[in-house]
Amino acid sequence: MATVTAPLAPAIGALRTLAATPPPGDGVAVFARMYLVVTQAVDRHLRLTRYFQDPEATGVLAVLFADRFLDALDARPAPACWRPLLALRRHPGIRPIQFALAGMNAHIEHDLPLALLDTCARTGRALHDMSADFHRVNDVLAEVEEKAREELAPAGHGDDPDEPLLHLLGCWSIDRARDAAWASAHALWELRSRPEAYAATADALSDSVGLISRCLLTPLR
Repeated sequence: MATVTAPLAPAIGALRTLAATPPPGDGVAVFARMYLVVTQAVDRHLRLTRYFQDPEATGVLAVLFADRFLDALDARPAPACWRPLLALRRHPGIRPIQFALAGMNAHIEHDLPLALLDTCARTGRALHDMSADFHRVNDVLAEVEEKAREELAPAGHGDDPDEPLLHLLGCWSIDRARDAAWASAHALWELRSRPEAYAATADALSDSVGLISRCLLTPLR
């Protein structure tokens, strides 16, 4: 089991490598750079006394959460939720902010609820035991998402040619994504004793999340 001493060191190293992978506009690298900031922030908070109510379980969650993204890169076939980003990662008509949000969409709405269930199974916690620290992690995600929008999204308005992009990005909300992740975790929690229903629900979740990511990655130039 992961410990709180330095649980995220391997994931941080892997994300640094991905973030530095050329070309700079590669969609996976764009998301990895943003996710690296998230993971480093969570790692710092794990070292802060009393920030998390249950730092041991949160450390396990953070590792399992990161592993789902890293494993998706080598999976054959890739999970449906990650296929749009992997297939379109070098498309010249897709902006960096689209890559970043498509990655967040796949990671939060699909990977996070499954990582929560995996954490409960690994640590013996009930889902409700994870609620408080889940929302603390969400605060970190929200801060990074806001900064990413400021750094990567153009400030178009009115007759600005980038207005279609702003309209597209306005359709995705990290608050709704986090709420959906928690709701999905609850549904999966209730199905944990029914393997076939659990697997079917998880597969459907991956498909629907992938569809949203594909829409977010609509080429606009």
